[in-house]
Amino acid sequence: MTQTALDQLKHVTTVVADSSDLEAIRQFRPLDATTNPSLITAAASQPENRELIEAAYAQARQEGYQTDQLVERTIDILTVKFGVEILKLIEGRVSTEVDASLSYDTDATLQKARELSKLYKDYGIDQSRVLIKIASTWEGIQAAKVLEAEGIACNLTLLFGLHQAQACADANVTLISPFVGRILDWYKKSENVDYYPIEKDPGVLSVKKIYHYYKQQNIQTQVMGASFRSVDQVLGLAGCDLLTIAPALLSELSQDNRQVETVLSPESALKAEKITLESQTHESFKAELEHDLMAFQLLQGGVDGFIRARDQLNTLLRQSFGIDAEIQP
Repeated sequence: MTQTALDQLKHVTTVVADSSDLEAIRQFRPLDATTNPSLITAAASQPENRELIEAAYAQARQEGYQTDQLVERTIDILTVKFGVEILKLIEGRVSTEVDASLSYDTDATLQKARELSKLYKDYGIDQSRVLIKIASTWEGIQAAKVLEAEGIACNLTLLFGLHQAQACADANVTLISPFVGRILDWYKKSENVDYYPIEKDPGVLSVKKIYHYYKQQNIQTQVMGASFRSVDQVLGLAGCDLLTIAPALLSELSQDNRQVETVLSPESALKAEKITLESQTHESFKAELEHDLMAFQLLQGGVDGFIRARDQLNTLLRQSFGIDAEIQP
C-alpha cells in the first residue's frame, strides 16, 4: 500500500497540528499541537465549544474575579481548557500562548506564564506536556530564560531571523517556531514577485539556515517550522525537528502520494555552509532587528495581530455573558 506524503513525513519529522479544532486533531492524530490567540478565538466561536466557555467563565467567577479581570481570567482558563482537551487526543505536548500584549514586558510575561502553568497543574496535567508560547522579542526571550531555569518549557514564536534564533539558543529555550509563510508573503509584496520556487523560497531558506546553524553548533533547542502556505513549503523542510501544520494542509498531505525526500538532517547540516555567530546582547539584538526590516515589521505585526485576536475573544465573551451590562452602575 502506497504511503501518503503525510505518512512519509511523520517518519522523518514530528508532525504538529497548528489548530484548536478538536475534531481536526482527532482526525489527524498529530504527536503535538500548537495554539495561538487567533486559533483559540476561532474555536471559541464554534457552538460545540460552548460548554468549555461556560465552564471557564464559571471558574473565573468562583475564583472571585470581577469586571475586566473576570473576562481576562476567563480567557486564560479557556485557553488552558482547550489545551487540556487537546492533550486527551494526542500523546505529546500542547503549546499555549501568553497574552501577546505582554510581549515587551519580561516581568508580566513571567507572571502570566506561571499562572498558565499552574492552571495546567491544577487540571492534573504533567508539566512535561506543556510548552508556554512566547513572542520572540528580547523581553520575551529573557522571560523564557528564567522560566526554563524553573522547569517551565517554552516555545518561542513569531521568529523571523537568525538573530532571534541565536538569542533563543543563548536562553536555552526548549523550542523555537520560525515562520515560513509570513516571510514569503512579505518578500512577495516587497519585491513584487508572484512566485518563488521552493529552492528560493525566502521563508523556507530562513528556516533551513536556522536549522543548519543549530545542528552545526550542537544547540539542543528544537526547531519547529511554522506558518505554511503550501504543501510544497512543508515538504521543503522535511526532516526538520518538528513542523506545525494547519488542518487544511494536513488534509492535502494525507491525499498526496508523492515521494517525500528528507531535506534536513543533522548530517546534511554539517555539510552546509558554516555559520558562526556571537552571543546576543540587548543592544546587538535591537540593532539587528532594526536592520532587518522584514523581521522588524513581521514581529511587531504578529504581536499586534495576536492582540487583536485576544481583543476579539474578549468582546465575544462580554457579549456572550452580558458582562458589560452586568457591571454598569
